Amino acid sequence: MDPAVLGGRLASSMIAPLLKKLFRSDGPGAGLVDKPVRLNALVSFRGEKRALQERDVRGLAAQLVAQAVDSPGEPPFPADERHAVTEALARRLIALGDLDMDDVQAVRLGRRELAAKLRAAAPADGLSADAEHFLDSATEWACLHILEFFTRRSTFVARTLVEQTRGQADLIAKVDALLARTPRPAASDTAFERRYLPYVADRHDHLTIYGLDLRDSPDRWPLEVAYLSLEATGTGQDVPFEEAEPATPAHIPAEQALRDHDRVLLRGDAGSGKTTLVQWLAVTAARDTGEIPYVLPLRTLIRRAALPAPADFLTAVGCPLSPPEGWADRVLSAGRALVLVDGLDEIPAPDRHRARDWLLDLTRAFPGNRWLLTSRPTAVRPDWLASEGFRELLLAPMRRGEVAKFVHRWHRAARAPEYETPLLDSLRTKRDLARLATNPLMCGLICALHRERRGYLPTGRKELYDAALGMLLTRRDKERGMGSVDRVDLGEEAQLELLQRLAYALVLSGRTEMDAETAEGIVERCLPSIALASDARSVLAQLLLRSGLLRQPADGVLDFVHRTFQDYLGARYAVEEGHLDVLLSHADDTQWEDVIRMAVAHARPRERASLLRQLLSRDTPRLTLLALACLEHAPALDSQVRGDVEARAGALIPPGTKDDAKALAEAGPLVLELLPGPEGLTDAEALGVTVAASIIGSEEPEGALAVLRRFRVHRSLDVRRQLVGTWHRFDTAEYAAEVLDHLERADLLLSCESAEQLSALGSMRHWQGLSVRGPHRPEEILAALPAPDAVTAVELSDNPHIVEADALLSFGSLQELWLTDCPAAGLDRLRALPLVRLSCVRVADVTGLRRLPSLRRLSLTQELPGTDLTEVLPGDAPLESLFLGSHSTDTTGLRGLSHWPGLRSLGLGHLTTELTDLDWQEVAALPELTALQLHAATVRGFPDSFAVMPELPGIEVLRITAVYGDEDLSGLARRLPGLRSVSLLPTAPHIARYNHLFPGIEINLDRR
Repeated sequence: MDPAVLGGRLASSMIAPLLKKLFRSDGPGAGLVDKPVRLNALVSFRGEKRALQERDVRGLAAQLVAQAVDSPGEPPFPADERHAVTEALARRLIALGDLDMDDVQAVRLGRRELAAKLRAAAPADGLSADAEHFLDSATEWACLHILEFFTRRSTFVARTLVEQTRGQADLIAKVDALLARTPRPAASDTAFERRYLPYVADRHDHLTIYGLDLRDSPDRWPLEVAYLSLEATGTGQDVPFEEAEPATPAHIPAEQALRDHDRVLLRGDAGSGKTTLVQWLAVTAARDTGEIPYVLPLRTLIRRAALPAPADFLTAVGCPLSPPEGWADRVLSAGRALVLVDGLDEIPAPDRHRARDWLLDLTRAFPGNRWLLTSRPTAVRPDWLASEGFRELLLAPMRRGEVAKFVHRWHRAARAPEYETPLLDSLRTKRDLARLATNPLMCGLICALHRERRGYLPTGRKELYDAALGMLLTRRDKERGMGSVDRVDLGEEAQLELLQRLAYALVLSGRTEMDAETAEGIVERCLPSIALASDARSVLAQLLLRSGLLRQPADGVLDFVHRTFQDYLGARYAVEEGHLDVLLSHADDTQWEDVIRMAVAHARPRERASLLRQLLSRDTPRLTLLALACLEHAPALDSQVRGDVEARAGALIPPGTKDDAKALAEAGPLVLELLPGPEGLTDAEALGVTVAASIIGSEEPEGALAVLRRFRVHRSLDVRRQLVGTWHRFDTAEYAAEVLDHLERADLLLSCESAEQLSALGSMRHWQGLSVRGPHRPEEILAALPAPDAVTAVELSDNPHIVEADALLSFGSLQELWLTDCPAAGLDRLRALPLVRLSCVRVADVTGLRRLPSLRRLSLTQELPGTDLTEVLPGDAPLESLFLGSHSTDTTGLRGLSHWPGLRSLGLGHLTTELTDLDWQEVAALPELTALQLHAATVRGFPDSFAVMPELPGIEVLRITAVYGDEDLSGLARRLPGLRSVSLLPTAPHIARYNHLFPGIEINLDRR
């Protein structure tokens, strides 16, 4: 029984006087003589001067129980448990005297907690569930009145004030002790920090792309606008803490690293965003956290004779502000500092050990602060600072979603939104470009070059790679004021020579990694040609450290940071060495596609022409398309060769039919960047392009999506149906947002098969037509629709959960309904819907058809009851179109068909019974009939049916499906003298033999 319900039985005016007897009367004052005043000093049944005996408490409990039991209404528990409940309640009231607390503490607890302590002190055993529930409720209700009584005692307010005073005094004493241990910043410190923090935020609130030489694009961007949160992963090294730490997540936001660990060594490849992260941490600390950030680039600090002490931090980095004496020590001693040490890889190896000792001295002298050190992966060994409590993290490559977000923010910062979408499409469709854009540096370079050229990337992208290589190998370090590191001075040409030999070795082996020993051997053989007086191991270490192109993913293993650089440099070396025959011998291998394209970019005009001619000579669609893709890398090329490539590829792109599109898709993802449109394409060609892109979407969804989204506003119904039908090949939510939500809805059904697709309906604009396949329960379908009453067309297939039409009644505006393979479905209650079109294929019961007077179009593919169509079809419906499929005429034939004189179109599917002359007479009696559809299998299987077919001069349109090419249609041609149009849906291409049968009539081939 709830205490509130019990309160209805135990009126406050009656229970309060009873419970008041449990406590002694108090006098004036705060009652501080006995400290503290315990409940056992307040109760009246304890001590020498008892006002009550324990038997009196039991009497009080009996009165309370009696009032509850004798009140009107159902008894709260069985009558035979009254004595047990009374005794248990008395024990709980008596337990008040055993609680070690005073009245102020009891009120602070509240009635529920006080009742819980009484239940624990005097548990009840052997009671029924109802009795025990009543007992607990009565205890809580009694506690509510007890606490009310306490608050009305004259001493309670005074005692409460005393308790608050004592608590405040204790709190003040503790705060004073804390302040005594914490140095108070002087007014001069506060005034300085008001100047220093805005200075730090302003100085680092921008991104800089070093190494670019662009006329119209600035190299600085607002940090707050363009910054992208990257992810970091654990390096696999465990930190030896005294207590076990939770494992580092597989991916965490990089800026969260210092929130989880106060000491972090962050590794990342060239351009991965290490310095940008340092800037972001400094700016956010200066503006939001109250910490004091120090940004300390090691390449600047190392120029000094000694690395700076805290007092010299600002001077060492060129800060023009002068802090008060001892300010840095006070900040670090108070644990208020965020120390960001950037670029361990940018100083010579001997100085890295000195920097390590300097950093560790600082962390030991000033514990409690947060420390971040950044480095490229190969600068120091993996466990370089692990013993000192530093967590090692590695910046992860940008994912496709992060690349898209970076591109968006970059163009917003550059105020150039018109270039964003074309660049994103290029990144999706051009695989080598997408592989290049995996870190902020390269993404920024691509965005800047794309904007510089007014929305076009450099021709053939060779210029892009050249710009990237020049930036990474030399210009970036020079513009940041860095000289050679580790006394190995490699110029750009020397680095290119070494890197391209390593790349070509990987290309030839068909791999993307090589062991360090093999790499050293290649470098050793190359040293004489670049006239470098150094050992191979040091040169390779320098390439790993500074080139930004090589990395060491595991101990003793090397690879290129991007596969596209490997292909580009490998092709460059192959052309220099005259190895074009080697490239052509691998032309059938898709792994060599980009190498061949880059070789065309590097080759001289005569070599390009030779390569392309030999690709065409293979006479395969894929190599023809590869030759076409190479043209963008060949600005100087023999015009005859260019014309031959374009002519041969023009026969493949754009595809004119679905069959052409399927053949084109076999060439693989290379096709995506060659697909045109939608501008300049016919509807058939647009359909072919979307079919090809859809098929390739299973292998390359990002690139295919970029193609398909271009067609999302196309008006062709076939194109729109194709876009709807390929949804399952792509990410459900992304495809819904990028393509489906933009389609024109007219005459279109949105196909849903999975629960994820159904749930995506709520995020799109309203769909009037819906097709749901699979065993989805009606309530699940309805729950996914924001407005079921607005749906006008529904198709349900392969669904055993559709039992009766009741579930469909929520579609109050439903006009068109298709039920296919819904073996439990019935039609009895569809009369309530404004249906004008209905299709049933293998449903449970069609007897409800007779009660659908609004139908105009009806399609049935299943056995019908009765011996006459008038026994099952709606007799008063104004039918205009009727299709009867397999088994539909088994028992009825076409008897009764003339009952619907308004029929204009009649379709006969793959019938399983012959048609008689009486059946045809029913057809001949239809005065409005102008269109007839037949299945070729019926023509082949029942030739006698058509021998008795009368002349039907009113038929103007004939459509025959599933034509093999060996059917005898001569009889049909003679019996349909009024034909104006013939459509054949062939399963074989050879149908020219029918042309003479229909003189003067064009035969249309429907290949859908």
